[in-house]
Amino acid sequence: MKLSTRTRYGIRAIFELAVHYGKGPVQLKRIAEKQDISIKYLEQLIAILKRGGFVKSIRGSKGGYILAKKPSEIKLSDCVRCLEGRLAAVECVENNDYCQRSDDCIVKQVWVKITQAVENILQSITLQDLVDRAENQKTPDYQI
Repeated sequence: MKLSTRTRYGIRAIFELAVHYGKGPVQLKRIAEKQDISIKYLEQLIAILKRGGFVKSIRGSKGGYILAKKPSEIKLSDCVRCLEGRLAAVECVENNDYCQRSDDCIVKQVWVKITQAVENILQSITLQDLVDRAENQKTPDYQI
């Protein structure tokens, strides 16, 4: 299973907003520089996260973007679902019609378990958890 660039960069962008939660809006330029994402691509990612209800925009000269909820209320599973769609190790996990063997395939049980394990891990981590990890590293230039 491989996450798309959209998901990896989207998580980095929303992480940057989580780091600055409660400190005012963050401009796209700052997120782009800190997370090494092009502004054009970042605009697309923020639009997706905004439609998903994770991000709000603040207009004006001191404007930018903020999280719509506290970092402790945003799970990685929700962000990934917003950016990636449902995660499945293979297509047949979500769509029985994909494969004619789907109903009695022994190996499919493994794919289902892998998918559930990934979902459980992502469900157990919030943006606040990532912020706390970054702070515990005590490095001025945190990386995700």
